[in-house]
Amino acid sequence: MKYASYWHQTLGDAPTAEHIANGQDVPATCDVAIVGAGLTGLSAARALAKRGVRATVLEAQEVGWGASSRNGGMVLTGLKVGAHELVERFGMEIARKLDAASLAAIDFVERLIEEEHIDCDFSRSGHIALASKPGHYAQFERDAELINGSFDRSVKLVPQQSLASEVGSGAYFGGLVDEASAGVNPAKLVLGVARAAVNAGALVCVHNPVLAIDRKNGKFHIRACSSMLSAEHVVIATGAYTGPESQWLRRRIVPIGSYVIATEALPDQLARAVAPAKRMMFDSKHFLHYYRLTSDQRVLFGGRASFVPESSSATEQSAEVLRADMIALFPQLSDVKIDYAWGGTIDFTADMLPHAGEIAGTYYAAGYAGHGVALATLLGSQIGAQVAGDTYVDSPFMRSTFPVPALGIHRMVPGLVSAAGAWYRLLDMVS
Repeated sequence: MKYASYWHQTLGDAPTAEHIANGQDVPATCDVAIVGAGLTGLSAARALAKRGVRATVLEAQEVGWGASSRNGGMVLTGLKVGAHELVERFGMEIARKLDAASLAAIDFVERLIEEEHIDCDFSRSGHIALASKPGHYAQFERDAELINGSFDRSVKLVPQQSLASEVGSGAYFGGLVDEASAGVNPAKLVLGVARAAVNAGALVCVHNPVLAIDRKNGKFHIRACSSMLSAEHVVIATGAYTGPESQWLRRRIVPIGSYVIATEALPDQLARAVAPAKRMMFDSKHFLHYYRLTSDQRVLFGGRASFVPESSSATEQSAEVLRADMIALFPQLSDVKIDYAWGGTIDFTADMLPHAGEIAGTYYAAGYAGHGVALATLLGSQIGAQVAGDTYVDSPFMRSTFPVPALGIHRMVPGLVSAAGAWYRLLDMVS
């Protein structure tokens, strides 16, 4: 087993992050400085550069190093917050706009891939949410009625007796299919967006962590590891990896670990037995599992095996947990080897929703809660357009207040995130 991302290890002839990064030296000035070369930052850089704005991206690691390339490659409709809860919180009009934005994000990713000729295995395979308990399927029935009747998409219920056509596991009590979702190779996607930003004229500077951001005389002064950069505007696009250079955003982000394993390539018959419809799949638990087939017929199986942000020890322990969980769901995989195991950190917020906007001259987009492949790409582009002065930008994620989770206590109390994980396990037991 390699403790490394399957996506990174199997890029083949795709351009590497180092080949794409073109900022050998950070310039002294630019119009917009972007911190973070993930999907949010690179999509913003592309949007700015296409409008003739000088954009410089500063990245502490490599292009797409964080959650943008280490996720499950699921491009999903909806949000972490379910349809009924959206209506209860915000009313039908705003709930519909929030949900519609998730569909618009997938459409935007598909258009971007076509326009920029990005080879990233994008496929509208659809997703299926799987009910881990009978009561969860009852909730699916209520969700289907609401979504099909009031939202701009349609979903299909799959009763337990028909699940064999969707998933090769007897652990579930029904499912909910949405054909609009997609799958993608996220490493190839983020590298493709980086290449598009560079081709449009943006500068991408890697291995150059931002240490401090100050504002004087109407300009931002960004102190990076080996340089100083002055800019008219700043975009913070660091998500779960936001550091002390942006305390305002950092206080509002809860970093949560997510871990993934990938099996060896499966023979056709076994691959079809696990995922007959080749959809993106995830269960209905708080402490969820998500899985799919890759283009070379591996089972990619992930979940919150630990809520702790990634480390070598957490990855090793999580790989054991995930393998055991996978075999419990799919006994037919008991003799299959695990080739890859890796982890990453995703950004949650207090209200479980993404947020984007501007505060004191600094722009941001973050808080995707596992739905970032599409939403980060769209919101990054919208933030870029907003910085460039476009007046048509209208996103429901830019209108709401951005709450601080419990006054930021998760940053001050060690072990609190792990305690949250234990709480979610308890909820799964009693739900």
